[in-house]
Amino acid sequence: MFSRRHFVTSAFALSLLASGAAQADQLADIKKKGEIVFGVLGTDEPNSFIEPKTRQLVGYEIDLATAVAKKLGVKPVFKQMAVSARIPELQQGHVDVLAATLTHNKERESQVDFALTHFVTGSKVMVRAASGINQLGQLAGKKVVTVRGGTQETNIRKAVPTADVVTFENTQQAFQALRQGKGVAYVNDESSLLADYGKLGPAAKGFTILPTSIGNESIAMGLRKGEKGLKAVVDQTLRELEASGAAEQLFNKWYGPGTRANIAKRQFKLATDKI
Repeated sequence: MFSRRHFVTSAFALSLLASGAAQADQLADIKKKGEIVFGVLGTDEPNSFIEPKTRQLVGYEIDLATAVAKKLGVKPVFKQMAVSARIPELQQGHVDVLAATLTHNKERESQVDFALTHFVTGSKVMVRAASGINQLGQLAGKKVVTVRGGTQETNIRKAVPTADVVTFENTQQAFQALRQGKGVAYVNDESSLLADYGKLGPAAKGFTILPTSIGNESIAMGLRKGEKGLKAVVDQTLRELEASGAAEQLFNKWYGPGTRANIAKRQFKLATDKI
């Protein structure tokens, strides 16, 4: 006769097996339903943003995500979310993959798995020229705006512990706050910051980007823990884009010379998921 303890232990083991089987089936489920849902920001030009004329989501990460969907033979679906909601939305199964300017760091490795790095950047600070600020230390006691829940917030708090950091739901709101004089400085990823600066036009003379970087960051797609099959497909897609030269073309399309970011040359390859 089985003891109650043996029954509970067996039931627990079966539940673990069932959970593992369900988790391992995510790739099959995506193919079965014919679509893959990507969590995106939609407010972070040029990674993902709403194109004013078409009102469609476009951007570097949108193109990468679309390539993954094509590789799988399914339809890409994009769900906009706040920076702070990215990982919870993934963990709760509301999206299949994050393509949302997600920084790969050691702290997050316990929460999600990461695909190959598809962008490398660093946080920088834009200041109002009239503030007279030309180095990070001068931000002590000053109001600095950035996005809530991103690594930019962590980076600026570490770099200038006494800065008065004010956060907003997305980078568009934070950038607007700087322009409206609600802070003397604005922190964002350098690539996105350059794009923001490019939007200023003639007003750019009223703002300066400080030269000091406050953290180098690897950006990658995020996946639920243990989804090895899906990760393999995502990584393979990115490797194929690199090998074909398409990755370089996408970088130049969204970040290269002549764009708002106007980065002269790509300094990374889509080759590793290590940091």
